[in-house]
Amino acid sequence: MLVGLVMVLAIAVSPAHAQDRLNTVASFSIIGDFVRHVGGDRVSVTTLVGPDGDAHVYTPTPADAKKIADAKLVVINGLGFEGWLSRLVKSSGKKPTIVTATSGIAPRKLGSEADPHAWQSVANAKIYVTNIRDALAAADPAGAEAYRANAESYLAKLDALDTEVRAAVAKIPQDRRKVISTHDAFGYLASAYGIEFVAPLGVSTESEASARDIARIITQIRSQKIPAVFLENISDSRLIRRISAETGAKVGGTLYSDSLTGEKGDAPTYIDMVRHNIKALTGALAN
Repeated sequence: MLVGLVMVLAIAVSPAHAQDRLNTVASFSIIGDFVRHVGGDRVSVTTLVGPDGDAHVYTPTPADAKKIADAKLVVINGLGFEGWLSRLVKSSGKKPTIVTATSGIAPRKLGSEADPHAWQSVANAKIYVTNIRDALAAADPAGAEAYRANAESYLAKLDALDTEVRAAVAKIPQDRRKVISTHDAFGYLASAYGIEFVAPLGVSTESEASARDIARIITQIRSQKIPAVFLENISDSRLIRRISAETGAKVGGTLYSDSLTGEKGDAPTYIDMVRHNIKALTGALAN
């Protein structure tokens, strides 16, 4: 009887119970994955832009405003990625704590715009994780030690992932480290690991490639003998398939840029996403 009572009391105070969890909203799937790894069972995570969703062109719903209103923390990417966020927060009628996960990252610049896709560098992903750890600990001091331990474990996995990526890229001949992707989402990956990406679109999928852009890329593929073009999970495949048909560059597969997949997809977590992308790149470029 006493044992049963102790168990009931333990369950009653456990942060695993939904009503005791720190209610957190993540702007899109990759941020949501980071928060889940750091937060563990102390945090309830809701993601606004879900698997295979495109945050560049996302239109929030009234249900999203309710999620914001109910949240203690809202974790965002920043760097202009969630252009719709301020309107959504205003429509919620509340002022939750906004956590910018890219805080401390020096943004890559494309003209006057910041490139928001900082997660494509694993070193940057570690900064996301530490920012999220500190924000969760500030909002829930009783869980600070748990968040620290969870983050430490996950950061070790990211260190191993970074080593894995560098070893894979090293096997690609230097003159073959060039690919075409749909939009300019891989600049941080290119800078960190030495693969050159050329994209007909800018940093946002909202823009459309001009005929001049496409002609320039076709000429570049032919002159530089770029071996492969890649689709993206959030973009229309027709443009890349057209470029492939006109140049003979092979379609190397699908890269995951701005979104994870569902549980049964190729990239249900950030680590799965990076591994999938590097495997696709090395498979197309190494030979």
